[in-house]
Amino acid sequence: MDDMPIPLQPTPDGVPDPMNGVLPIPQPDVEPLSHVLAALDLTRLDETTFAAPSLPFFLGRIYGGQVLSQAMMAAGRTTPDDGDGPRQLHSCHGYFLRPGTIDSALEFRVELLHDGRSFSTRRVHAIQHGKPILSVIASFQESQRGREHQDVAPRVFTPDMLPSAMELFAANPDPTAQFLARTGAFDIRHVAGNMFIHPAPTRDATQCVWMRARSALPEGASQLLHRALLIYACDQVMLEPVLRRHGLSWQHPGISVASLDHSMWWHRDIDVSDWFVFEQHSPSAQCGRGLGTAKIFDKTGALVASAAQEGMVRVPEDNEV
Repeated sequence: MDDMPIPLQPTPDGVPDPMNGVLPIPQPDVEPLSHVLAALDLTRLDETTFAAPSLPFFLGRIYGGQVLSQAMMAAGRTTPDDGDGPRQLHSCHGYFLRPGTIDSALEFRVELLHDGRSFSTRRVHAIQHGKPILSVIASFQESQRGREHQDVAPRVFTPDMLPSAMELFAANPDPTAQFLARTGAFDIRHVAGNMFIHPAPTRDATQCVWMRARSALPEGASQLLHRALLIYACDQVMLEPVLRRHGLSWQHPGISVASLDHSMWWHRDIDVSDWFVFEQHSPSAQCGRGLGTAKIFDKTGALVASAAQEGMVRVPEDNEV
């Protein structure tokens, strides 16, 4: 792939080519999930190389959850089928190496590290302008039976009792809020208040957040797609317990937040078209970094995934002597 930026080029019917550049901001009457699905529909260049566009995001930077989810789709498309279905994604561990920009397409290069009797391991590098912006290792497992246990889901208000972040954004004339209302593919509902504009009322290092996709996925959508969308959604809130604990909001003057790494474990099947809840905690913050963890339950109480992320969290007053 050419290392120079690839401009967005329309196809003959006027629809942007998903291999090139950045997908457009959804129009008010267009469901934003369709744009995320388009970004996850990777174009295969050869057996282990894929191309994909970027989604619009703040300040021209790529959203980390987008690159992670695309990397999972690339890895999953190189794994064997054992006859009773494809091997399922069960864990990944990745590092964000440098910021990506939305002005050019991404290339995903998959390295086939191992294919065993039960497990397959893949390394994926997301490349832009000739440099890696993400390096991640993912593991896949064939369907097997085994003993089970899990933590109990939190007892919290149900999503129908909570305000929708998307409705709050749509009612706010601020350009950033309007952008989020147009592009947010998931309905987000905080149990104890959000921190989009103002800090939370209490400085707790824990929070619970409900989410679900704003529209149904196509019939027959694979578990790989559902699990990739879960990691896409997850990156939006993983560092919020750090902000909540220190009385910060996303609009705090001069705040700088960036994901440094991300680990995720998928325990059971997930349907992102239905409600799932994050039970989150931040055990530590120090040296301009904060750690966020999450247990993710579906609405029946099944523990479907766990996640951990360390991120850079900087505010100007931390540097004042």
